[in-house]
Amino acid sequence: MTVLDQFQRNTIPASIRRLRQDEMEQRVWDIKEQLGSRLFIPGHYYQKDEVIQFADATGDSLQLAKVAAENKEAEYIVFCGVHFMAETADILSEPEQTVLLPDRRAGCSMADMADIKQVRTAWNILQDLFGDTMIPLTYVNSTAAIKSFCGEQEGATLTSSNAHRMLTWAFSKKERILFLPDQHLGRNTAYDLGVPLENMAVWDPIQEKLEWDGDLEQVQMILWKGHCSVHEKFTIDNVEEVRAQHPDAHIIVHPECSFDVVQAADENGSTNKIIETIRQAPAGSKWAVGTEMNLVNRLTKEETEKAVFSLNPNMCPCLTMNRIDLPHLLWSLESILEGEPHHIIQVDEETKQWSLTALDRMLTR
Repeated sequence: MTVLDQFQRNTIPASIRRLRQDEMEQRVWDIKEQLGSRLFIPGHYYQKDEVIQFADATGDSLQLAKVAAENKEAEYIVFCGVHFMAETADILSEPEQTVLLPDRRAGCSMADMADIKQVRTAWNILQDLFGDTMIPLTYVNSTAAIKSFCGEQEGATLTSSNAHRMLTWAFSKKERILFLPDQHLGRNTAYDLGVPLENMAVWDPIQEKLEWDGDLEQVQMILWKGHCSVHEKFTIDNVEEVRAQHPDAHIIVHPECSFDVVQAADENGSTNKIIETIRQAPAGSKWAVGTEMNLVNRLTKEETEKAVFSLNPNMCPCLTMNRIDLPHLLWSLESILEGEPHHIIQVDEETKQWSLTALDRMLTR
């Protein structure tokens, strides 16, 4: 494919670009009505309001993984999220179902921090160090190839909602866990389960070495040196500023935040836990939230009897998640009507089968 072909494939047609927002919105509603049960639109919590209003189901990664697994009716699944989520939907869907991502450029910087070649290299080196004492776990924020690797090596996937349960399961199988690709979720979860920090090593995929200078026998967690570019922007300085300016505020953060931020917060948990905690909080309470800005802004609008604001006032939304916008959603739906659906996400059969094994180990726990 030439550069021009690639550009044209990612260029919204003028017929859509010249529409007003209300005209685009009405067109999406019309197409949804026309396609009916043939169309299913899952939307991640971090999506813009202009997109999430059309979602048939909203949720975090675990919820949407289950929704994708349960939906057997829709002919087209238009996934409003990021690339790895659409891959997961394709893995869990039926062969006759087609998964589309409105903009193929909607990726995940965390998932990009671990590719399968790096993982296989790390696994070989670590096996030389530790022998057959490791089991791999990968956060669902990873490529299908890495999910497949974990399935093949007796491991599993996990989300922030079930991380504690999956680490407990993994430790029942092997002495050590290779945790991919987010070091912070791995560190925070293992610490909650009683693994001391001094028993956690970090694998640097760029240097291809283990960051560790102690007794190898003590290592229980091997944390991949990756992170979420959004959640890592919440700092201990942010926490201290909120404590000083809003001493009556509760601080709740996502476990993708760094260890010091999670320890300094009042609570931490998955996106769904953050939402439910704030929804169930008493009127008049204040909440400083350490997670993606679209969600924080939505909670601010919805929970009018409470004060909800970002832990970091200079935070911006997830840039890759925000590539899915109203024009791209409409363009994706129009392509279905035209009989030429584009930006289809397909995982090859071998990768799909081993990925499904890893996902099943998570979904059945």
